[in-house]
Order: sequence, then C-alpha cells, then structure tokens
Amino acid sequence: MLHTAFDHGITHFDLANNYGPPYGSAELTLGRAIEVSFRPYRDELFISTKAGYDMWPGPYGNWGSRKYLMASLNQSLHRMHLDYVDLFYIHRYDPHTPLDETLQALVDIVRAGKALYVGISRWPLEATRYGISYLAAHDIHCLAYQGRINLIDQAPIEEGILPLCRDNKVGFVSFSPLAQGLLTGKYQPGHVPTHSRMALGQTLRPESLTPAVWQRLVALNDWSQAHHMALATLALRWVLTVEGVSSAIIGAHSTPQLLANLEAAQAGALSRDEWQEINRILQQYPI
Repeated sequence: MLHTAFDHGITHFDLANNYGPPYGSAELTLGRAIEVSFRPYRDELFISTKAGYDMWPGPYGNWGSRKYLMASLNQSLHRMHLDYVDLFYIHRYDPHTPLDETLQALVDIVRAGKALYVGISRWPLEATRYGISYLAAHDIHCLAYQGRINLIDQAPIEEGILPLCRDNKVGFVSFSPLAQGLLTGKYQPGHVPTHSRMALGQTLRPESLTPAVWQRLVALNDWSQAHHMALATLALRWVLTVEGVSSAIIGAHSTPQLLANLEAAQAGALSRDEWQEINRILQQYPI
C-alpha cells in the first residue's frame, strides 16, 4: 500500500510514536520500507511523527516534557532508520509542563537537525496562539497544526483554531476527515457493519451515532448519490476545499480504499454551488 501511495503521488506519511498496536509498530513498519525500497527516494518523502501520549512507564514517558520529547524522537528516528523527520509535532496539550519547556524543546530539536519543521496537534486556542508566537520569536515557524475537521466535526473552525492558523500562515492538517468511517457510506440507520471499528468496540462508539448525526449522514449520502459521487469522495473534497486546510490524512486500511480516496484529490475542490449546497445541509441538520 505504501508503494501504491508513492506511485500515485502521495509523499506525506504521517506517524506517531504510539501508533500501533503495539506502540512504535507503525514507525517500525515504515523503517522496514525505508530500508527495503524507499531509501533512494528519501528526499522525495515528507515524513512526520509526533510525541505526547503514553509510551513507557514513569513520569518521562508521557506528556510534553523536554526529556520525553527528546527521548521519544530519538527512539522514533531509530525505529524508522532516519537521521531526521521532516515534521515533528507535539501531539497534545500538556497541562502539567510549562509551555516554554515544551516549545523550547521543539526549537532545539530543529536546531539540532532532528526535524526540519515542527508543529502542534490538538492544542486549545490560547495555547496554540502562544505556541505560534513563542516559536516565531525563536526564529522557528510553526509549520502545521493537526486537528480534526470533517463533515461531522467543525470544532477547529467554530473555536477559532483554523482562523488563527490562516492568519499566521500555519498549515492545517486534517486527521479523521472521514470521521473514522462514518463518512464512507458503510454505516446506515439500523446497520453497523460486522468488522467495522464500531462493531469491534475500537475508537468509534455506538453512542456517537445520535439521531442528529444520522440525519446529517443520510442527507449528505442522498446528496452525494444524486451527484454521482461516493460519500467518502464528497467528504474528502469538502475538507480539501476548506480555506486553510493544507492536507488530509486518509488512514486507508487497504489499497482499494487508498485508490478510492485518491479520486477526491483528482476531482479537486468543490465548486462554489456544491460548497453552498453542502453547507446548507450542515445548517439544516445541526449536531
């Protein structure tokens, strides 16, 4: 699947230290691919990873301390057989560590050559504002903010994160643009697919399918079918049309899924009329 992605023009591979299970296994998989076939193409790849969630026992294996971020990135580089990553994110806001400590670690990681750029993921508005300012004051541009935007969840728009990023020329990378599968069309009222995340009790919970969510999903699916477009294609095109969104992480589980999702990129942004029609549906079916 990695080779198919690269052959079709995808060069941005997004990871994190704790992606698995077990922790680290996603980075190990990419590391094997680097050694087997991608090494000659390293300069064509844009590889990002993150640290901020639980990795190992004790106070230095979690959150955003300097010790944890430095140690975690060193381990990530070892797993991926890399000298540097293109982008290193602080994966979540840490209420226990002074922001200056976390941010200075990011500054020093760039200056040490272990990451070309740094970014912030899932921080609240004021912490993000401070982080962008701190990094800029130390001659480090915050390249990207990673958060969730999709046709079910527009919190970064409503809470001001996306406008803040636009104003400061910080790219926004959308994770879960398909709302963990809700926007693929496989979930229908009264039917949960047997091997889906929800059926397996993974990250998607049955209680997330409220009546309001169902109404929106049905309306969006009806619109996409009427316009000869898969719901997933609509969802990805909508995300990529949002002003300020730089990239979307599709998280495909198979090569057919990957190729189907690539149709969205090939189709391009929604037209003005399509954009307005979809936003009318969002307003008609609030969540």
